[in-house]
Amino acid sequence: MEPLNRVKVEVRNVTLAYGSTPVLHDVSLSIEPGEFFALLGPSGSGKSTLLRLIAGFKHAQSGQVLIGGEDLSRVPPWKRDIGMVFQNYALWPHMTVERNVAFGLEERRLPKDTIRAKVAAALELVGLKEYGDRRPGQLSGGQQQRVALARTIAIEPKVLLLDEPLSNLDAKLRMYMRAELLALQRKLGITTIFVTHDQEEALSISDRVAVLDGGIVQQVGTPMDLYDHPANRLIANFVGTINLFPASIRDAQHGMVRLTSTALGEITLPRPQQLPASGNVEIGCRPHAVTLFPADTTFDRRHLWLQGTVLGREFLGEFVRYRVRAGETDIVADQAHLAGTTAFAPGSAVSIGIQPGEVRFIAG
Repeated sequence: MEPLNRVKVEVRNVTLAYGSTPVLHDVSLSIEPGEFFALLGPSGSGKSTLLRLIAGFKHAQSGQVLIGGEDLSRVPPWKRDIGMVFQNYALWPHMTVERNVAFGLEERRLPKDTIRAKVAAALELVGLKEYGDRRPGQLSGGQQQRVALARTIAIEPKVLLLDEPLSNLDAKLRMYMRAELLALQRKLGITTIFVTHDQEEALSISDRVAVLDGGIVQQVGTPMDLYDHPANRLIANFVGTINLFPASIRDAQHGMVRLTSTALGEITLPRPQQLPASGNVEIGCRPHAVTLFPADTTFDRRHLWLQGTVLGREFLGEFVRYRVRAGETDIVADQAHLAGTTAFAPGSAVSIGIQPGEVRFIAG
């Protein structure tokens, strides 16, 4: 199968409500041609509604949806040239795999030889060339998902929409299938919009991510941007785990700001543009920026140092996650696990070193 045409998808100032209940608030997004773009958010955030709006299954009270520069806001789904894979795959149980994949092509009344060729190419692309005579009930969950993808790809859509397509798979298969999904998308070059509530899923395979909450786009950026520079507390907490500390601004000049924090003491950081000259703020750091040392460790200048007590720990395979109490503050620290290393036991006194360069201002 040849690479598909790459098109841009734009959502402009879309507002949608069900009666008096608002669902999307003035949403604007620009998705680049060939981009793998994720819509991430908790249940009820509006991400699936936005996907269905792009597909044409929902209509907004105001705003536009443009695909390839053409306003399709009032165009019905079957005329939008969009492929969608649903959470439950929506396969016909009484049809063979080949007939399921051929369904959309038959609806377009293509010649039989063309349909046969396109079905064969789509099944080969998803690794199911030998499964054409089987029915969906004879396939595993991962294979059913591939059939749904093949059926969508066979019609050669301009845009591929994926509505939580991995959520029904077990954890190991989910990891495998997301890698397969990304490889397939890269091979086809098709603009893809992927809805998920799973942050790991979104961050691991997307070029960029839009985080929604309450029908509002909170932040759009690359996975690293969202993780390293969250726009607000909601993003900081939803995309990963973060330690938050209240702080007061002492003075700000020459592009730097000096702060006092009950937990961290005095700290100087680069000053963000929107930071006020005085007042109370919140700062934070990710658990991987926190290192635990034995209580008698000699301090160095590369860390902010605190003294604490281990409250608990979780072994997570690649790392051990500790919860540590420092004064009145609880801190989460992730330490790489290496065979033979001794873990800190609950109740242990520890020195806590925090890398200053990893501390960020967190907006409310």
